[in-house]
Amino acid sequence: MGLLDLGGAAISYDVTGDAGPLAVQLHGLTSSRSRDAQLGLDLGRALHAARVLRYDARGHGRSTGDADPASYGWDRLADDLLRLLDEVAPGERVHGVGPSMGTGTLLHAAVRDPDRFASLTLVVPPTAWTTRAAQAETYRRNARFVEREGVDALVELGSSAPVPPALADAPESYPAVDAGLLPTVLRGAADTDFPPVGTLRAISTPTLVLAWAGDPAHPLSTAEKLREIIPGSVLSVARSPHEVLGWAGRFAEHVGAAARRAG
Repeated sequence: MGLLDLGGAAISYDVTGDAGPLAVQLHGLTSSRSRDAQLGLDLGRALHAARVLRYDARGHGRSTGDADPASYGWDRLADDLLRLLDEVAPGERVHGVGPSMGTGTLLHAAVRDPDRFASLTLVVPPTAWTTRAAQAETYRRNARFVEREGVDALVELGSSAPVPPALADAPESYPAVDAGLLPTVLRGAADTDFPPVGTLRAISTPTLVLAWAGDPAHPLSTAEKLREIIPGSVLSVARSPHEVLGWAGRFAEHVGAAARRAG
């Protein structure tokens, strides 16, 4: 277990594996590396002869954060990711994988430092561009609700929401963000977005997009748009928990193919 002090936040991380290429695994909003494992989103578990860097984003899990909503924008989280990579694997090209907020973070980091990434795996991409405004308002409304009613009430409210077919067997989980910080994190998420479409067209990194159907917060339209604009990218859509279980294998295949292409 490691801890990287970024000034205003301390990032908790761990590395498994002793040799081979490095994969860095991110997580989604209000989640953590341990919570994503419970949800079946620990895709690095299928990698062999590789190292896997897992970490909690600022304000999530075992990492700390500050009270500025701007600190939780995807561009700022990309800063954290690149600084963490400089600490753990200076100068090394890595394979990036992450769901939702993790996808937003990876895209900002890949635009800023494209040579850093040997491959990208973008998992359940969230609302973006034209679909972002409605989701942003939901986050702001939830932030006010938490301040008024508390986190338990928000969890109870969410338990009655429809579940995507691919998450039918997923266990119920609790936000991995301190209750006092959660409204700030939500407001930061409301004020962020993917990089402009034009900048994403320049990405040449081998890219796999993994999506699921029936989730308004992670609409297929975003995944399909990424497939359209990132040259050579591949999209795979899961419609059942069984297909989500296969994502770890798909990720491992993608990493292996990218490594072979790199020579």
